[in-house]
Amino acid sequence: MACSKGYRILAVGLVFLVLVFYLMMSWPEPVTRWIPQPLPAAAYVSESVNWDSLPQELTNLTSLLYWPPTGGHNSDFLASTSPKTSTYHLAGPAQATYILGSNLEAILVARDHWGRPKAHGGDLFRAQLLGPELKAGVPGEVKDLENGTYLLSFPLLWAGRAQVQVRLIHSSEAVGVLRRVWRETRATVDFRGYFQGTNGIQEVVTCNVDPQSTGARGPTCQYKDVVSGEIWFCAQPPTLPCSALVGHSSGRYLKVTTPHDELLLAGNVTDQKLPSGIPAFLVTPAEPGNRSNMGQKLTELAYAVLRFEPRAINIVALPSRPPCRPGHLSLKPSGFYHQDRWHSTFCSSRSFPTADSILSCLAGRMVYMMGDSTLRQWWEYLRDTVPSLKPVDLHVTYQAGPLMAVETTRGTVLHWRAHSWPLRSLRTPVASLHSVARELHGLAGGPYTVVVLGMGAHFTTFPPSVLARRLEGIREAVKALLDRAPSTLVVIKLANTGYKSVYGSDWLTLQVNRLLRAAFVGLRVAFVDAWEMTSSLALPDSIHPGRLIVRNEVDLLLSFICPT
Repeated sequence: MACSKGYRILAVGLVFLVLVFYLMMSWPEPVTRWIPQPLPAAAYVSESVNWDSLPQELTNLTSLLYWPPTGGHNSDFLASTSPKTSTYHLAGPAQATYILGSNLEAILVARDHWGRPKAHGGDLFRAQLLGPELKAGVPGEVKDLENGTYLLSFPLLWAGRAQVQVRLIHSSEAVGVLRRVWRETRATVDFRGYFQGTNGIQEVVTCNVDPQSTGARGPTCQYKDVVSGEIWFCAQPPTLPCSALVGHSSGRYLKVTTPHDELLLAGNVTDQKLPSGIPAFLVTPAEPGNRSNMGQKLTELAYAVLRFEPRAINIVALPSRPPCRPGHLSLKPSGFYHQDRWHSTFCSSRSFPTADSILSCLAGRMVYMMGDSTLRQWWEYLRDTVPSLKPVDLHVTYQAGPLMAVETTRGTVLHWRAHSWPLRSLRTPVASLHSVARELHGLAGGPYTVVVLGMGAHFTTFPPSVLARRLEGIREAVKALLDRAPSTLVVIKLANTGYKSVYGSDWLTLQVNRLLRAAFVGLRVAFVDAWEMTSSLALPDSIHPGRLIVRNEVDLLLSFICPT
């Protein structure tokens, strides 16, 4: 017993020393080492930036981000797709029961506000198969046939009642607006840069991803990260030098649409559900003598069959799957909910229902989370769920962190930091805005190092080339990390649903996720498909999903950390 106690004291002491060393290495020492320094005046002329260039790994954005033609610009709002007149129906004869593990297919016909069928595709529909009594849901696949019709496909993954729900997220005409603004507008938001002189003088200017978007009529200050190559611009303040930049915050949402554009984007935002085209039905396991009751009305049989199949309601269609490890190709769908738990379809995801089960998985690990506020929700969930995971007081009072929590008895360190510019946030010290690539280059990695990256929501306000260039630097840093420490676990959180405007929308998020997946092709990383996990249940849309969703996202992360 005395020996065991001595080892425990030694372990706690070692964790404390590691934590102190980590804090010394990770925060400003000196501060200027972390701040992208302004280039000399001569560099503003000699170093030009080609904003149309693309990274080598993402050269063919046109093909990668292909979207069916949206029919061009139409000034008649009533000719745009309407959720009230569009219809969907089963692709084959109706059945009262369907066999577990099979697929349900439906045909959707898009119509305008007059009820006329559309002759082209390009609409963004979201289809779901829901089982409210079983707290179940799965995203349906929507295939655009590019002629005004869409093929909907739903895997039948649980036994019990199910119902189809289809929503129009954006009409093709609204998608046309989003695509035009995203590709042709240099920025739809701007930012504030706070400068402070040694004599106490303070000046505030506009900043952005390129010099034209700062609105500067004179010189601009250019800041380049020497590790990642990321560049940031601010209008030069009236009296202070470029080196006096100390703070950053969100600025304005810029006017980039016409009243007609805004009408198309608003659509019928208060009620986007299409009229129910498929009544609820029952999914049952395949058994000898099971009949499909072809051609009969679903509504007359659903409840009767349900009463005769009570033992079937907790059965799910999950074949044998390998443990969750990086490098697995995600299937479509990547998973589904049943009894409020997400089941991965490509790996044997696990549940971590208690604080002790979470801590047992995280024992001895250093977890680095770098991204936006949807990833910060993971850090907050773990902090709130595990009482012994104590936040470290870093005297941080600003929105962008950094944040840290430790558990000394198990040797766990959990860290979150916001990605660097562009970042929509309250006023934040520039010294806190470390680029993701720079942070990754500073990690040794190893079997007890976990890196989680979450990019997306803050890049929908710029052309795709901005995110593509950022991802190029991050990919290089991830590859270098995995080359020097192959046992490091790297997890990519895809962007989730939630926004519905020209500054951020589900259509823009879909494109961002395509870029994220493409950027890490060929690397041994894991993905958490937050898009599907936030679009599979009948929950209100929110860029910051509720605890149910976050818990399942974190459980999937822990399944990669502790696959068995």
